[in-house]
Amino acid sequence: MVYETSYGTGLKPFSPDLNRGKWEKPTDYIFACFGLALKLDVFAASYWYFFELGILGILPYFVYMVIYLVPIMVIHSFMGQFSSSGFISAFRVSPFFKGMGYVSAFLTISMLIYYSIFAAIPLLFMINSFRPTLPWSCEGFKSWHNVSGGKSTICNITEIFDENINDTDFYSTALHVPSVLYFENHFSEEIGYPEQKFELSWHFLGLFLLSWAIVALIFYKFSETEKFGKFIRHMVIGTLVLLLVCFVRFLFLPGALLGLNKYMTLDLEHLAMGSISSFIIALQAFGAGWGSVIALSSFNGFKTDIMSYSWIISFGQIFIFIMFGMVSFMLDHYFRELDDATTYVMKDWLLFLSGASVISTMGWANLWTFIYYTMLFMAALIVMTTQIFTILQSLFDEFEKLRERKQEVTFGLIGGLALCSLIFCSNHGMSFFFGLGSDALVSHSLLHLLLILVVLWIYGRTRFQRDIEFMLGQPFASWKVFILRFIVPIILVLCLLVGIGFTFISHFSAVIIVISFILVWLPILAIPGYGFYYLFQSTGTFCDRFRRTCRPTDWYPVEMEHRQQYEEAVGNTEMTHQLFEVTEEVN
Repeated sequence: MVYETSYGTGLKPFSPDLNRGKWEKPTDYIFACFGLALKLDVFAASYWYFFELGILGILPYFVYMVIYLVPIMVIHSFMGQFSSSGFISAFRVSPFFKGMGYVSAFLTISMLIYYSIFAAIPLLFMINSFRPTLPWSCEGFKSWHNVSGGKSTICNITEIFDENINDTDFYSTALHVPSVLYFENHFSEEIGYPEQKFELSWHFLGLFLLSWAIVALIFYKFSETEKFGKFIRHMVIGTLVLLLVCFVRFLFLPGALLGLNKYMTLDLEHLAMGSISSFIIALQAFGAGWGSVIALSSFNGFKTDIMSYSWIISFGQIFIFIMFGMVSFMLDHYFRELDDATTYVMKDWLLFLSGASVISTMGWANLWTFIYYTMLFMAALIVMTTQIFTILQSLFDEFEKLRERKQEVTFGLIGGLALCSLIFCSNHGMSFFFGLGSDALVSHSLLHLLLILVVLWIYGRTRFQRDIEFMLGQPFASWKVFILRFIVPIILVLCLLVGIGFTFISHFSAVIIVISFILVWLPILAIPGYGFYYLFQSTGTFCDRFRRTCRPTDWYPVEMEHRQQYEEAVGNTEMTHQLFEVTEEVN
């Protein structure tokens, strides 16, 4: 039996949303997946670990792309495209593990709660770029900076040595960057120190609310699939064009060519570091909550060539990472030109904060500040709206009643995310997300391992090859299945262990441990929890129930033409006629 109806478990059969729509153009799926690579929080948190790789450090990415990224992306795309369902309902392939879809939704929501930081910061610099004198330029810096505060800067306002910076043991002076101090000036208390008094920044509160208001406006105008795909396509193209424009302009910065030269220099140390870092970069391909590709691919046509698209997406995403890497190297080497035997520049959050001071030294500084931070703001909007879109559609696919109240659900979700995100307007909240990046490494690795177990072991290699060959009309080589079943799990286990090690290091306070437990680890329990809930809805002995809940249920193409062809291909026409009768009786 290829599939069976959930009627046998006493539950209502799956009812597909025939009005969910499809991409206006097949390439909209590619651009939406390109947008997943614009999630830059992990780089802001650990610049040196990801952007100091150089070109040689990126090479392991291409190895992972062949043996891990593209094959896994094909599985994700297969599940969404074959079932025309989001990342919850797609687990009809093995209902016992449908909790993985709920975990994906919760992890995505957890990311969205803090990610508005990366929309609010660009807004801060965009709005203030209209001032005649940039507040973070050396000229404007003097109007608000407290010289007696004891912090030396690259503007040489004071030469007081900052003894509180432990990282400068080998330097006589630590030079702070004015744009970083301008950001910190919105808080009277220090950022990143749990012992400091909690303080809410009203400036950032307004910026957060403005960011979410723009997100709500986007969904008000572009909630339909065709319109949303067109919107994302234009946003991604616009963002990459602005990125290329900034890249060309930054080539003329002092030290920029030295930065590019270092980036292109072959260094074996970069290769060793890249073997771990590039794998972490590859994990970003699947979105914040792991299941984004499943949901995005569900809007493809049934015969879309996901094999070719997966290669295009992988190459496109690494192009985006390389471009941001080269921009960061150029900004970094501008500051290194200021270093000498007695000074060291404290360049925090290079892409988002320190870079503003570099731009302030350029001609037409206001214009270039607006262009650069518009690019970062657009990147943040792409990430936020794409992730919200995947959550909403996955909920609508799974819960039929929500389809009748799409607008209320959409704006209710956005409002709830906006309310929860306000904690990150505080001096404590700004530092909390740093400790959550390593949790994503652990959760993504674990979910990928479970996905391979579900699709290639429980559903089975033979069934998987049969279904994907039916869908694409082309063979799926057995060696690819072998890699997915035996090689990829080894790599994922190693990555899981590395992630666990990073987690112990990065969770430097009890507050971050609690947040991590609530937002990441507690939702993982939904996988066995939902599995046993679904198991007890069935009948028979425990072994019979378990086998039944692991079998594919209501697993078939949604469109009638393809569904009939699928039945003929697998010789299951009789079962399907029974399913039609059951569905009519239930409805």
